[in-house]
Amino acid sequence: MRKVTVQNDIISHPSPNFGDRPEGCPIDILVLHYTGMKSGKEALERLSDPESSVSSHYLIEEDGSILLLVDEDKRAWHAGRGCWQGCSDVNSHSIGVEIVNPGHEFGYRPFPDVQIQSVITLCQDILSRFDIPPDRVIAHSDMAPDRKEDPGELFPWKLLAQNGIGIWPQDDELAHATQTPADQNPDAFDQLLAKIGYSLGDESNITQRAIAFQRHWRPADISGVADAQCFRIARALANKINR
Repeated sequence: MRKVTVQNDIISHPSPNFGDRPEGCPIDILVLHYTGMKSGKEALERLSDPESSVSSHYLIEEDGSILLLVDEDKRAWHAGRGCWQGCSDVNSHSIGVEIVNPGHEFGYRPFPDVQIQSVITLCQDILSRFDIPPDRVIAHSDMAPDRKEDPGELFPWKLLAQNGIGIWPQDDELAHATQTPADQNPDAFDQLLAKIGYSLGDESNITQRAIAFQRHWRPADISGVADAQCFRIARALANKINR
């Protein structure tokens, strides 16, 4: 069992729910989820139940404990239908991390500091071993905005970015992301979202994509309305991405 430096050693709890990755398929996406169940125990049972056909590579409990469910070289079943930056088979390309939290259905609440510290340490370890660009560290809701909300607006994405995990606009980048005449185009915000990675060809609509964007990068207001601040953030993010 591989070890990383966290509060507790990684605990092996194998799930039968996995398959082989396609030959030659790179691991270049990291997807963060919340479990969205009443307890960590229930989530672990579901992720390990062969009848559920779901799993993740890791599960992080609220006390910071990290469980390894599926070896990284295998294809866990955590992402489902969705797309990010043109990749529609996210499971084959990704590492999936489930973070215990009841979620919006069962009493969404802030993530404990000790849990987030384990998230940071585990993600740093994963990123040290795989070539995963910052703009491909995503929320489950980013790749599936029509059906997912996790890990939600209380997840501290900015803190993760400050620790080298994911992408976040800096103040100077926001200052230079001024409004342009193209912003008057009704499709302008959606085009910025497309450059960041949101798919225009999936089953989501512009409001769902805007809400997913806001949950990740502007959590103070998740109305789905693209205001001037959303445009600045989206343009600053798009400018950071070289694709």
